[in-house]
Amino acid sequence: MSANRFAGRVAVVTGAGNGIGRGSAERLAAEGASLVVVDIDAEAAKRVAAALPGKAVAVAADVCDEDQVDAYLAAAVDAFGRVDFHHLNAGIFGSFAKLPDLPVDEFDRVMAVNVRGQFLGLRAAFRQYRSQGGGGAIVITASIASLTGSADLLAYQTSKHACLGLMRGAAMYGGPLGIRVNAVAPGIVPTDLFAAAATTAGGKNDMERRASTTPLRRAGTPADVGTVVAFLLSEDSAYMTGQALSVDGGATFVNTVRPSGGAGAWDTAAIDAAMYGESWNGAASNE
Repeated sequence: MSANRFAGRVAVVTGAGNGIGRGSAERLAAEGASLVVVDIDAEAAKRVAAALPGKAVAVAADVCDEDQVDAYLAAAVDAFGRVDFHHLNAGIFGSFAKLPDLPVDEFDRVMAVNVRGQFLGLRAAFRQYRSQGGGGAIVITASIASLTGSADLLAYQTSKHACLGLMRGAAMYGGPLGIRVNAVAPGIVPTDLFAAAATTAGGKNDMERRASTTPLRRAGTPADVGTVVAFLLSEDSAYMTGQALSVDGGATFVNTVRPSGGAGAWDTAAIDAAMYGESWNGAASNE
């Protein structure tokens, strides 16, 4: 880590009041960047900004509100005169409701924050770069859920797949303008995002146990992700755009039907009973 790699540069990080966003803000600030800490929780944003080394301002904003996105960019320019980097990180996961029971309003809310919010952040970033007459770098927070499938968290999974579409389209548009757009795809990183699901299987309560099955045998940390975000925003990745880098302990490359990938190490009947109910009989339903 260089204390001066981002000296004189300005970075906006959304969802920076906690978790991965905070880890990203801390890493960028440690390397000399001035930070604009954006979060829907005003007090959390203020706490993070106050604790960072160097210059930092806090802005409260809902990233799926067009006016508030424009307002956080205006606050950044008012404070520092320009913006060089954007880490569009803010997101929510929704609930563990099963597909037949998933409310439309919940699906829409997750898509609004995780997809509309990313779109608005990308658009605002591109507008700012245009007004500055120069390029910059953007990182979107995708997820292991962008790259794989599961039977739960359907809205979240769908939104994170959509994030890669946004990232790739923006990277294509931005390339000739000197604007690089990449994504970071975290795996299991225990943060407050999942705190509301602390007692639910697949939520925060069993994250460490689930992460122990990855090749690196541990959960990730916000600092692990922040390191990769800093790389993608820096000139060290100057010839990279349109890429999604996994930070997941190796989870996404595991072949689960091989013994080393855990094949046969779980009770599928118990898993199916928890998902579909004790009376479910998948084989009988196909007869």
